[in-house]
Amino acid sequence: MAIQPLARRSLSARDLALVASFAALIAALAIPGAIPVGGFPAPITLQTLGVMLAGSILGWRRGGLAVMLYLAMGAIGLPVFAGGKGGLGSFVGPTSGYLYGFVVGAVVIGWLVERRLPAYPTWWGASANVVGGILAVYAVGIPVLSAVAGLSLAAATRANLYFVPGDLAKVVIATTVAAAVHRAMPDVARVAARRDRDRVAAP
Repeated sequence: MAIQPLARRSLSARDLALVASFAALIAALAIPGAIPVGGFPAPITLQTLGVMLAGSILGWRRGGLAVMLYLAMGAIGLPVFAGGKGGLGSFVGPTSGYLYGFVVGAVVIGWLVERRLPAYPTWWGASANVVGGILAVYAVGIPVLSAVAGLSLAAATRANLYFVPGDLAKVVIATTVAAAVHRAMPDVARVAARRDRDRVAAP
């Protein structure tokens, strides 16, 4: 497979604007505050709603980049994480796995959504958000929490059950918003998905 020209591999100005906008959206959703869950180190937040929206609307590539930009904002010290936190320390604590899981979640959601574009069946969108926004994030976050906090995997998994009702509510919201966006602006993710497929298929 030949290396593609830079122009075909790079993001457009519109892509970059969307990536930055959704990174800001995820940061904004951390502002309302974190709801502590007993002595559990990971609070309930709205950040995962932003992750679901990024993947559902932007697709896997730009959605993943939006989350990575959000994490970079936090890494340089901006108070964009839950509870107004920021800095490199957030990436080594007991809840750091969830931050890494955000990237995986957005990519998984976006990849699944792109399998159906230009259509966006709500059942498929909801399934993508459950698989990526809940299962994928938990799959990364729980083992890290277990290792860093000294909990058994079973205990860490049981603690995460507190988050399931809220995360399911976020799935409903993200799916509803994404369905409306795809109906009103069907090219938002479809153009990017087509460009990525062309890049892979080109000789």
